[in-house]
Amino acid sequence: MKQVCFTIALFCLSHFSVVGQSKLKMGDLKQKISDELAKHKGSYAVAFKDLTTGEELSINEHETFHAASTMKMPVMIEVFKQANQGKFKLTDSITIKNEFKSIVDGSLYSQDSIQDSDHILYRHIGEKRAIKDLVYEMIIVSSNFATNMVIDLVGAKNVTQTMRELGAKDILILRGVEDSKAFQKGLNNTTNAYDLRLLFEKMALGKIVNQKACDAMIKILLDQKFNDVIPGKLPKDVKVAHKTGGLPNIQHDSGIVFLPDGRKYVLVILSRDWENEAANRKMLAGVSEMIYLNLK
Repeated sequence: MKQVCFTIALFCLSHFSVVGQSKLKMGDLKQKISDELAKHKGSYAVAFKDLTTGEELSINEHETFHAASTMKMPVMIEVFKQANQGKFKLTDSITIKNEFKSIVDGSLYSQDSIQDSDHILYRHIGEKRAIKDLVYEMIIVSSNFATNMVIDLVGAKNVTQTMRELGAKDILILRGVEDSKAFQKGLNNTTNAYDLRLLFEKMALGKIVNQKACDAMIKILLDQKFNDVIPGKLPKDVKVAHKTGGLPNIQHDSGIVFLPDGRKYVLVILSRDWENEAANRKMLAGVSEMIYLNLK
C-alpha cells in the first residue's frame, strides 16, 4: 500500500511539475507564435496584453493593414461619444436609405446586398430604425449598409479625431464601405494591431467615454456572430467581446477575452496575403489558443 501511495505521489509531482513548466515567458511565447506564423505565406501582426499582470506580446504591431470591418468598432465608439455629448439619443431613429456619397467627388453610390453580410436591412428602405439598432447590426453581423448610415450620422473625420484623442495615432477612418472610386484611388480605412489593442484595453478598463458606455459597447461586442478566429478554439465558458474584419486575402479579429475566473486580456490578430482562407482562419485560431493555454 505504501508503495502504491508513493508511486501516486511521484506521478502527481511529475504531472504538476510539467504543467508548471509549460507556461512560457512572454519572449518564448512570442518566439513560438512567430515560428508558427513563419510557416505560412502572408503578413501577420499580433498584439496581446494581459490586463491582470500587464504582460504584453507584440509582433509587427505597428505595421499598417487595411482595416476591413475592424473599422466599425471605432465608428461605434464615436456614436457613443456623440450620444454622451447630447448630439442625439441612441434611441433616436433615422430613415433607411441606400444612397451614399463618394469621398472622391461627392457622386452617389448604392450598396449591393449581395456583397453584404446583412441582407435583411435592405428590405426596409424608407422605414426608420433606431441608431442603437443600426450600431448593433454594424457590429454583430458586420452590416455594411448599417455602417454607412451610421458614418453619415457621425462623420468619418470625427471618428479619426476621436481615435487621436484616445491615443490611437495610426487608425485612419476615411470613408464608409464600398466606395469604389475611393478604393481605386487607394483611399482606404487603415489600422494596426497596436492601436486596436489600445482601444480595447481602454474599453475594458472603462476609459472610453465613461464606464456605462464601455459596458454597453462590450455587451454588443459579446454578441458577435463570427466566431472562428479568436474564440474559434477556446472553451465555451470563455467569453470574447470582439470585432472581426475580412476582405479577399484579409482576415482580422480583435477584442477582449474574459476568462471564467475573472481575468481578462486583449488580443488583436491581423493577416493579409495568405493562400487559403479556411487554413488561415484555423491557424489564427490556433495562435489564439496558444495564448489562452499559456495563461491557464
